[in-house]
This record gives sequence, structure tokens and C-alpha cells, in this order.
Amino acid sequence: MQAHAPSLSADGTRPADAAASEFLTFRLGAESYGIEILKVQEIRGYEAPTAIANAPAFIKGVINLRGVIVPILDLRIKFRLSESKYDEFTVVIILNVAGRVVGVVVDSVSDVLTLAADAIRPTPEFASATFDTKYITGLGTVEEQMIILLDIEKLMTGADMALVDNAVH
Repeated sequence: MQAHAPSLSADGTRPADAAASEFLTFRLGAESYGIEILKVQEIRGYEAPTAIANAPAFIKGVINLRGVIVPILDLRIKFRLSESKYDEFTVVIILNVAGRVVGVVVDSVSDVLTLAADAIRPTPEFASATFDTKYITGLGTVEEQMIILLDIEKLMTGADMALVDNAVH
């Protein structure tokens, strides 16, 4: 599942019309997702976090990451996917969003992909108000595989997440 960057011009730069973005791809169940690589601070193996009383189900708890208390969210629960099982492939992606360090639990990390702008399709429109696509920036395609590209900052700063102050919105 390798995507290759557009070829470089003679002066070693990319053509202006071939703007490309890098994404960290990961799996949740059978689906592949991607987030902007610049939001990723590190990737760690899963360790059970300390539970917080009265937290929403998708907030698994907190960990102490080198003196920083980091909330840990399970994206499977947040996206209402099947029950999560934590195994040796389960990882936590530590993100830096809206000036806050947050960890998200995913089934596995796949790759870092460079996607040209023309490899990213817009998010389809859905008439149903029960299906919210505001956190999806587009759909990337790599060798016939669809990758759901998330706006992780918008997702993490959403009102339902309760992770950042309203002043950040």
C-alpha cells in the first residue's frame, strides 16, 4: 500500500499543481483512515489508561506521558463501530491538536502515505442528519483501496468531545 509522491521537476521541486499531503493511515475494523501527519506527535503501544469517573464511554481514561496527563480516546467507540479488542497490534496515536496532547486508540497503524490533491475525492453528501460527515475531509484512493481522511482537529475539538475549552473553537 505505497503511494508515491509526484515526480520532481528539474530544479528538485514539485510542480505547483501537484500539491501533496502526507497522512498517517490506520485501521479501525475493516476500514482504513488517515490523519494529517503533522498532527502526530508519536505512536505508542497500548497500555491500559487510568479510568476517569463519569467520562463518556469513548474516553478510556488518562496516561502520564513524561509528566503530561494525556486523555485517551477509543475511536472505535466514538465512531460506533464493533466492540474493540485490545491486542498486541493495538496502538495509541499521540496527537497534538489545538494546543492539547491527546491519545487515540486504533486497531493498528498502517503506513505514511503521500497523496496528491487529485487522489483525494470530496466527502459524499448524505441527506440524513444522523450521519455526520463534518469530520471527514475527503476520501483518498490508493491502489483501489479507499482511505477515509479525517479532520482530526475538528473531531477532537468538537463540543461532544469536551477536551478543549470553547474559546478554542
